[in-house]
Amino acid sequence: MDLKIRGNSAIITASSSGLGKAAAAALVKEGVNVVINGREQQKLESALKELKALKGGKVISCQGDITKKEDIKKLVKTAVDNFGRLDHLVTSAGGPPAKSFLETTDADWYNSYDLLVMSVVRLVKESVEFLKADGGGTIVNITSISVKEAIDNLVLSNSVRMTVIGLMKTLSKELAPEIRANAVLPGSHETARIEELINSQLENAEFENYQEALVAMSKSVPLKKIGAPEKLGDLIAFLSSPKSDYINGSSIVVDGGSASSNL
Repeated sequence: MDLKIRGNSAIITASSSGLGKAAAAALVKEGVNVVINGREQQKLESALKELKALKGGKVISCQGDITKKEDIKKLVKTAVDNFGRLDHLVTSAGGPPAKSFLETTDADWYNSYDLLVMSVVRLVKESVEFLKADGGGTIVNITSISVKEAIDNLVLSNSVRMTVIGLMKTLSKELAPEIRANAVLPGSHETARIEELINSQLENAEFENYQEALVAMSKSVPLKKIGAPEKLGDLIAFLSSPKSDYINGSSIVVDGGSASSNL
């Protein structure tokens, strides 16, 4: 399916690995020119090489910390200076540390808010005039299934990510019709985080091999499999395209049916 976004331009934060990189790959395959972002230069260069090999849209990198306002400004400027336009934002961020409520400090809460919420606030404010141009654009926020159903020992993610959904819903009304805003709420996906967990289990001799550990991890998922990052990337590309032009203000769960929440 041609999503009709070839030649568009996109920024994807935290895209040197994981779901952010999967979103970048999906957009590049559709012919979108993409700016990827991350804090670690080596990981960023590796992702850049991998994405350029896809032979789709152009890909450039912009190293930076999305909790810093000046780095957000640099990210938007890089996109506009290199591609002459900005059509799509995909916001992603690493998860805050796993802790119980009583283990958290004030600094944990403020740092999580900066990482998950203020990064989106600043990026949207810096980008909005460009997104409105040329017929309008899209925003897709990658959050977590923890928005729908609290996960044990992840009080920071459970609490702070909900703010991103409130922000997204507000933006979907205030910025329409020029800009659509949506969110995806992924459950377990086979990213580096999952691979590290499985490798740790293998070191502890909990399983004989990687596939056995993966199967065990997927037993609680009705579809009996862990999510593939590239499929989430395909959904994000669809939400960034005119094929989804009546989807606005939606939070889409992608967890294989794991959550017990009705809504």
